[in-house]
Amino acid sequence: MKNREILIGVTGGIAAYKTASLVSTLVQAGAKVSVVMTRSARKFVGTATFSALTGRPVNTRAFSDDAHPLGAHIELAEQAELLCVAPATANFLAKAATGMAEDLLTTLYLSCKCPILLAPAMNSAMWEKPAVQRNICQLTEDGADVVLPTEGWLSCRQTGVGRMAEAEVLFTEIQRRLDH
Repeated sequence: MKNREILIGVTGGIAAYKTASLVSTLVQAGAKVSVVMTRSARKFVGTATFSALTGRPVNTRAFSDDAHPLGAHIELAEQAELLCVAPATANFLAKAATGMAEDLLTTLYLSCKCPILLAPAMNSAMWEKPAVQRNICQLTEDGADVVLPTEGWLSCRQTGVGRMAEAEVLFTEIQRRLDH
């Protein structure tokens, strides 16, 4: 992992707290990590958390002339060896599957040529919806890898499939893809 450039996308789900642990593990393993957060993600975990863990500013806007004169979606995509979106909400999955580019993360997703790893997290009723499953199928057909959610206690106080994979599992999956 030493000096590997990893891009972590964080969307607006309660599982975003797990992503902080993933980022910490990656940095401790020697990776250089850049984080992109959606507006909704910042309602669950603050940018200060990821800035402290990575030693880098958190990217939240598609165009920031000072930091990324060519556009963050272009510059971050060019330097990334892997993009991992964790959590990947149903909303993000739908946008990515249909090619929507309305914020930095969705635009970045479309710009990345590197391997992409998605870690869905949502309520089990949402996960089971045919539309979500169609989006997962489309994304895998398009070349993204998906680490399926697990069964367990969900933030909606129910038990079911929808829990984002644990940070250790995601770390292993990232490492495996970078080793190929």
